[in-house]
Amino acid sequence: MNESSTVTRRPKIALTGATGYIGHNLLEKLTDHADMIALSRNGSKHESTNDVEWRSCDFFSLEDAVQGLKDADYAIYLIHSMLPSAKLTQGTFEDMDVILAEHFARAAYQNGVKQIIYLSGIIPPHTTKDELSRHLRSRLEVEETLASFGVPVTTIRAGLIVGPEGSSFPILAKLVRRLPLMILPTWTRTKTHPIALSDVLEALTKCIGNERVFSQSVDVGGPDVMSYKEMMQRTADIMHKKRRFINVPFLTIKLSRLWVTLITGTPKEMAYPLIESLAHPMVAQNRHLVEGISEGEMTYEEAARTALEEEQRKIEAQKSRKQEKGYLPHPLKAMKRAMKADVRSVQRIHLPEGKDAQWAAGYYFNWLPSFAKPLIRTETQTNGVTRVYLLFSRRPLLELTYSRATSRPAHAIYRITGGSFAKAKEAHRGRLEFMQIPGTRECVVAIHEYMPSLPWFLYKYTQAKVHLWVMYAFHRHLLRLIRNNTVKYAKPVDQGPGIRKS
Repeated sequence: MNESSTVTRRPKIALTGATGYIGHNLLEKLTDHADMIALSRNGSKHESTNDVEWRSCDFFSLEDAVQGLKDADYAIYLIHSMLPSAKLTQGTFEDMDVILAEHFARAAYQNGVKQIIYLSGIIPPHTTKDELSRHLRSRLEVEETLASFGVPVTTIRAGLIVGPEGSSFPILAKLVRRLPLMILPTWTRTKTHPIALSDVLEALTKCIGNERVFSQSVDVGGPDVMSYKEMMQRTADIMHKKRRFINVPFLTIKLSRLWVTLITGTPKEMAYPLIESLAHPMVAQNRHLVEGISEGEMTYEEAARTALEEEQRKIEAQKSRKQEKGYLPHPLKAMKRAMKADVRSVQRIHLPEGKDAQWAAGYYFNWLPSFAKPLIRTETQTNGVTRVYLLFSRRPLLELTYSRATSRPAHAIYRITGGSFAKAKEAHRGRLEFMQIPGTRECVVAIHEYMPSLPWFLYKYTQAKVHLWVMYAFHRHLLRLIRNNTVKYAKPVDQGPGIRKS
């Protein structure tokens, strides 16, 4: 780390994903050089030390994000949302990721963070954003969002990271271990630039406080450039397994997603986006190389052998724990079981020119009763409370209270404070948010930590489906307004005498 000599105290670094694959290894490495703020959704379960302060933080909440980054000099962003974050998650990982990035960037700005360090993937040259896979397109959007509030961002872009955990290398190792014969489509001949986990950690460490790489994207890679087929062959040699590979002259990404998921047991939410990205060459580019940071030292064989040995030690340790404590569930299954019965639903809409999230929220509550007429009516009071009613019912289905203290033109937040459809007392953090993606005319509409009152099975196949249908209809409606240039104006939520009914 390059810390100015005028600073006498150790720098304080906020690390997201501190319990994850990259995060827990980086935490161990950085505690020798800095005071750490270790951020995790379950940070309160960990005991703080002199060097590490654990904080519970859910970056889907802007308030949590601001508190989580409090007092940090630098912040490391290792968040990804491929796996579910609620008992029911509706929406794409791309939309989830942009919310997390916006909250993180805004919180970093409000706390005076000097630099954000972000671990991303190598972006192939001469490829437009529309041509990128969903995963790489999302990584690039996150990078742009993190930089949107003016805090310098240093992005470390890596190809396949070779380590005992994570995603890509364990998937490749499982394929080699389980399949004596592999039919290889054309994407397996795509070139990539593998890099050892230790070299990635070193690159991240060297960027912290290094003004030479402020507001830069830095490609990193090991000494070997090879195809995925070559990696499979070398991995088989390391495992001392004889494997036969048969090339086929066509690209079968969709079919590959399916068989990789079936063979390796990797959740499709993670496997599908990763496999789609393999069609792109991911080799470090000269224009993004930084001397002393970009060059990984460990060869693929050394990194793979180290990762496989570490994996074997963990398997043996897990077997020992099972013998001592009995059955231990799969980590993903255990995570799902521990989740409360909450809902996260995120959809993306387009805004008319000159409009913001505040406008979209007001317009939505005016549009909803006209769309669902005569079944639905709404009332908005001057105190910012909006109630949604069913037909002639006197009790609202939902009551939402506008949060003036935390909202702004680009981010409108409504607390779910009542209604027959919500367990408001159990879900005091339940909320509906309209968030404009910085620098764009796109807006994400998100329900967070909503606790439905309906029985779970009934809710999942009725109310949850209706919500998706309504949001799709609202999105289509806004597109028609944009196309026809017939935008109507909604009254601001905190204006107008008495009660406004729709």
